[in-house]
Amino acid sequence: MSTTADLVLTLKKELKSAQMTYADLARALGMAESSVKRMLAKGDMPLSRIDAICRALRLDFAELARRVADAQPLLSELTHDQEKAVVADKKLLLCAICVLSQWTLEQITAAYRLSDADCIKYLAQLDRIGIIELRPLNRYRLKLAKTFRWRPHGPVMNYFRENALLDYFSGGFDGAGEGVLLVHGSVSRALAPSFLERMQRVAQDFAQQHQADQKLADKDREGYTLLLAMRSWEFEAFAALRR
Repeated sequence: MSTTADLVLTLKKELKSAQMTYADLARALGMAESSVKRMLAKGDMPLSRIDAICRALRLDFAELARRVADAQPLLSELTHDQEKAVVADKKLLLCAICVLSQWTLEQITAAYRLSDADCIKYLAQLDRIGIIELRPLNRYRLKLAKTFRWRPHGPVMNYFRENALLDYFSGGFDGAGEGVLLVHGSVSRALAPSFLERMQRVAQDFAQQHQADQKLADKDREGYTLLLAMRSWEFEAFAALRR
């Protein structure tokens, strides 16, 4: 969540971008330069003063707020409570998965039996949870980093383990663009992390291609789910036979 310090930092960046000195701002506000410096150092100012600074910068307050929000660090992981809230309503979880894929409201309602009102309600919930920042005309900004992942043992992954994994692996993986690989081996513990890094790059490539292909017509795109995993593991039935 943004703070007064974030707001002041953004104002300072805007002053620098506009090549406006503290002396210039002081003249525009009818204040002493020392008072302006003290005000920005303490970050203690009423909204009317912030509005006056915006006028001096020829910057709309709403745009300032948007730039403060854009400067906030992106989340690489949600809290347990945030994930619990997402998974508590399956339609909300559906919308969360859709926004992770950068779907618009129009795309969501066209693909699923959700009304505009329902979808807007769920987008508002995702905004409150902290996954997106809802903007005018039902557009949004995703507040998750490219490295985002669901908590390994959190509510969302537990839900998919219990409800989706068997359904996923029950498929034949024999359609166009489909396949499954199961490779077992022993490798150096020092090298194992490098394989995980390569897997992460593949996942990022997939996500970037998804973004790039959004300009294509629906008939030219197909929905795929890429699952990559690596862990130190042995099938339980095999482990039971070990000496």
